[in-house]
Amino acid sequence: MNKPLLASGNLRSIVFMVMAVGCFALMDALLKALSARYPVLQIAALRGMTALPLVLLYISWRRAWHTVLKVRWPLHLLRGALGITMLALFTLGVRELPLSAAYTLFFISPLLITALAVPVLKERVPPAHWWAIGAGFIGVLIALRPSGDALQAGFFTLGGLATLTAALCYAVTAVAGRLASRTDSSESMVLSMMLLVAIGAGALAWPDWVAVQRSDAPLLLALAVTGFCGQLAITEAFRHGQASAVAPFEYTALAWGVGLDWVVWQTLPSGHTWLGAAIIIGSGLYLVRREKRITEVHASAEHP
Repeated sequence: MNKPLLASGNLRSIVFMVMAVGCFALMDALLKALSARYPVLQIAALRGMTALPLVLLYISWRRAWHTVLKVRWPLHLLRGALGITMLALFTLGVRELPLSAAYTLFFISPLLITALAVPVLKERVPPAHWWAIGAGFIGVLIALRPSGDALQAGFFTLGGLATLTAALCYAVTAVAGRLASRTDSSESMVLSMMLLVAIGAGALAWPDWVAVQRSDAPLLLALAVTGFCGQLAITEAFRHGQASAVAPFEYTALAWGVGLDWVVWQTLPSGHTWLGAAIIIGSGLYLVRREKRITEVHASAEHP
């Protein structure tokens, strides 16, 4: 009998996470470009406003309107508030830092997600997951070059602190999304997030609103598409798999950040960042192989 490719849902979730990271990396490059001309809260609002029509079309195509009204609003409101804060702070971070540096700081979020998954989601985290995440976190520290000058240049700047706070918001949002996904549909989660970000960030940004330039229309369209696809993918990632297994694949954003920094801004990270990236990616690949092995063992036991 053929063994099913996935028994636990973790491998499927990992694929969705890698897709989401790619989409969000392209979106972050667009946020960095737009942040030179618009306030960060306005950019967060534009992120929600531009994606909202795509979300509505997607729900109509799926004929899923009956699922979007059955939601646990407290969790959705929490995710919306955290989403606004995260977007604004992360945009501030990438405005002040190279993408690769911002991602390196943001990589504290998988560790935070894993820590929250135990008491909040009641997940059992296997020791190998802790080892893989710990190795990835060591890679982050190496990439940061945590000596006096590097710490002052990374952690203790406005951009660094904004990025770290955004990582905390993201971790709580991811865990809240995992809780909501137990009863609420993917469509309701994506719609509520985009709607709350568009309305909430728009209201906060209104006093300092800057007229949008017509020449930025292609960037806003790309922002809508990448953000929409990334939101769908990350919602599916945390719906089907353990948060502690999926979270480490945020680390693949570092490769995207390095590539975009070079192609768009002609900058490259230092040798320490390359070494840290190798450790981070290696820990992720180890976890993929381990998840595949566990899946095959479970499949053999269920389908002898």
